Amino acid sequence: MTGRSSCARAALAVCFALPLPSATAQSAIAPSAPPSVSLSKPHDASFDDYRAHLTSLNNLVAACAKARDMNACDPSQVGPDDEVPLSSAPNAERRLVRYGWLRVIISKAQDKDAAPPKPKPAAVVADKESWENVRPDPPTTTQLLKDAQTRLAADLAQSDAPVAPLPSHDQECAMMKRVLAGDEYRNLAEDTARNSVMEKAGTWLNNLLASAVRASARAPWLGRALVWGFIAAVCVALVWGLLQLERRWRIRLVPEDRSPAPGAASAIAWQVWLEDARRAAAAGLWREAIHFMYWASISRLESKRLWPADRARTPREYLALVAPEDPRQPGLASLTGSFERVWYGGRPAAESDYQRAEQIASALISGGATADAGAKGGAR
Repeated sequence: MTGRSSCARAALAVCFALPLPSATAQSAIAPSAPPSVSLSKPHDASFDDYRAHLTSLNNLVAACAKARDMNACDPSQVGPDDEVPLSSAPNAERRLVRYGWLRVIISKAQDKDAAPPKPKPAAVVADKESWENVRPDPPTTTQLLKDAQTRLAADLAQSDAPVAPLPSHDQECAMMKRVLAGDEYRNLAEDTARNSVMEKAGTWLNNLLASAVRASARAPWLGRALVWGFIAAVCVALVWGLLQLERRWRIRLVPEDRSPAPGAASAIAWQVWLEDARRAAAAGLWREAIHFMYWASISRLESKRLWPADRARTPREYLALVAPEDPRQPGLASLTGSFERVWYGGRPAAESDYQRAEQIASALISGGATADAGAKGGAR
């Protein structure tokens, strides 16, 4: 069995390693098979069957080369391809040996060889550069049949050659063991799902950028637009983030246990400011009444910790502390403008001005608790 296995490996080594003598001989040749044999499915052949295949096909090629008719040159007699085991082991690896090339030669052999080409003109032969570019004449069918017989004979002769032992690769194995024993290969673990997702995302981004580069090669303006658009998007996102961070620090809630600073608006209860405003209105002092009504609103909002208490803050700074999306911002802006006109601008105030200021202040004072409750509920 060992000798037979050695012969099998030698024959297969010959089939896949021997240089082709011509364009026709590229594989081993199969034994004759009846026309009913299926050529689409390879034949599961043993090594003895494979040798018999080669012998019978050698006889088939010799008979076809001699007769050159349809009976002797029937391509169906080549038979199906073979799957030959590489060793005698039960589950040995198999190699597929194809015979399609031989079927083509056998089919062409039914016709006689074509007439030889006409001799080339003397001018072409004399011209060295033109002569080098002239293609060689294709081989005739007779020559192809001779090449096939030569290849089959070489396959049969070399199938008995002993198989060279495979190298042990001891030096390579020792080197690999030393490499794997290094520090960089210790504590290796299976890749996590997060890393796999990040790798897929990185691959998708690389493909997207590669597509953009290919598109920009056809349209140069597209590449510049993408670069500047990306830079603009990064700048806008950075500015927006800084504004949000600054607003969060500016309108943050003050701890409940902190008392208002002396002189701040919330140091005086908003009810006191409101009572002073109504007394001034009853006396017809509309300018002072609007002044007290404004600070009653500021004291109410500040007591609800909308902003930190600061006695040095101006009315415009109080207004800037309220976010634009806050529902109290429009009312406070209107009340601030009315207060600045009559108090700092020195304009005379009428009863209608006070009534409008009182209406806005009442909405701010009564709505401050609702808005703060909603904000706390959303935070929870």
